[in-house]
Amino acid sequence: MTTSLRIMHISTRLILGGSQENTVLSCEGQAARGHAVSLVYGPIYGPEGSLLARARSHGGIETIQTPRLVRPVNPVKDLRCYRDLRRLIADWTPDVVHTHSSKAGVLGRFAAWKEGVRCVVHTVHGLPFHPYQSRVKNLAYIAAERAAARRCHRIVVVADAMREQALAEDIGTAGQYVTVLSGMETATFLESGQYRDEVRAELGFAPDDFVLGTVSRLAELKGHDDLLDALGPVMRTRENLKLLWIGDGWWRTRLMRRVAQLHLADRVVHTGLVEPARIPGLLAACDALAHPSYREGLPRAVPQALLSGVPVVVYDVDGANEACSQGQTGRLVEPGDIAALRDAVQWMMDNPRERAAMGERGREACRERFDASTMVEKLEMVYASVLDVVVGTGPGAD
Repeated sequence: MTTSLRIMHISTRLILGGSQENTVLSCEGQAARGHAVSLVYGPIYGPEGSLLARARSHGGIETIQTPRLVRPVNPVKDLRCYRDLRRLIADWTPDVVHTHSSKAGVLGRFAAWKEGVRCVVHTVHGLPFHPYQSRVKNLAYIAAERAAARRCHRIVVVADAMREQALAEDIGTAGQYVTVLSGMETATFLESGQYRDEVRAELGFAPDDFVLGTVSRLAELKGHDDLLDALGPVMRTRENLKLLWIGDGWWRTRLMRRVAQLHLADRVVHTGLVEPARIPGLLAACDALAHPSYREGLPRAVPQALLSGVPVVVYDVDGANEACSQGQTGRLVEPGDIAALRDAVQWMMDNPRERAAMGERGREACRERFDASTMVEKLEMVYASVLDVVVGTGPGAD
């Protein structure tokens, strides 16, 4: 017997980001399978854009804004938000509450557990504690995650590295963790190569330019400064090396000022914020992707590039090596190693045949592993393991 569920997802901000896209795709896939789905979110602000319009465009998703679900820690607002979430959960009566991101993950799990929800699940898209912030903040986040882990049935991680790091800090138990790779609309990336020449021309790239793309927020720890440090000297002598920065963020003004100071304004193309539908074409226009981020869960831009047949140069942090195979689909570099980052990019430039083979191997490796339908199916299994039912009805549940 199959069962249709009432599934409530809770996420802090529906900005244009990897964890948010993962969440919306989960909601869409579950609604297509016949489940009743709601998506609770906090206020959306800033230069990172929004996925709210897409969530609302899907007739099967009920979107619910809760105004006190904000990213900064605010004890008064957080207590009120906890009460708001309890009321929402009590009114909506979900079978499953599935939380995402740190703030929503803590408050949502506490609220769902208090309301006696039968299945409480949290997805770790990226851990809130890391070496690049103060010890006091890390201790606070670890304490909060430990407490929240005692108030959920399963903890989904997008990479095995997240599980290992969490367990090392005594967050949850090994039996709670399940790895479900972050899903995406793979077909749009697999088919994107047909637009390569057109998109390159639109962006002003010449046929013999080597285009190194980066898809991420222009923000702290994303590594744009490292790219300029590593490649600035190279770009003075190799005029066909061009950078394509896709995304926006709070550091945009500072970074673009630095580009101008290095006299590279005509060598760096910045798209600004773009809709997710444009990402496949922009990636197909690249010859390689650089992702020198210092912290990730599993960097979605890496499998997206590989699905597009584009090899990657990526900092070897967190789940990066679960998406990129060293020497097979790209080059893994120790974070902050500017010389190695430079060498890896120059290797990509100087070895076009091997570079193309890396991209093709990456395409095949990621084709099924990162498909959104695979993610949704595995989430069904997570819920079913807690509820002891067979779930999935409707036209999408083949």
